[in-house]
Amino acid sequence: MASPRTITIVALSVALGLFFVFMGTIKLTPRLSRDAYNEMKRAYKSYVRALPMLKKMGVSSILLRKTIGALEVACGIVMTLVPGRPKDVANFLLLLLVLAVLFFHQLVGDPLKRYAHALVFGILLTCRLLIARQPEELPPEKRMLSVNGDEQPLLHEAAPEKGKMKVS
Repeated sequence: MASPRTITIVALSVALGLFFVFMGTIKLTPRLSRDAYNEMKRAYKSYVRALPMLKKMGVSSILLRKTIGALEVACGIVMTLVPGRPKDVANFLLLLLVLAVLFFHQLVGDPLKRYAHALVFGILLTCRLLIARQPEELPPEKRMLSVNGDEQPLLHEAAPEKGKMKVS
């Protein structure tokens, strides 16, 4: 049976992956929702206006929106379907994207209700990454300490409990 840690990581990976595929698709095409697509176009125009440095670098609102949308779709697919280390890389990239989007929202002075979802999903991405990076807990029979080439049980497991005598 899978451990609770594994179930949590898989559930978060699939949910977050599907969310970012959906949000990235909205940024790329009006097929899912024309209103949401038009809102994204308007928002990214305001982001580029608020950061003239992007304009100087030749980054238009269309390029910024499509780049972020494509990265969200690609990382969302990896989070949903690809096992192992690439999930953590996709998780990290999505976390950077969320931080950038939060920065853009703050820059243009959007109210909290416009970027609350980004805040929540940023927290979920952080939690997933922290859980995934924790070492797997070993079963009690494999918890051994190697001392001068000899395997010995860890001290707290080798010592008898307080108040109990070890009878041999």
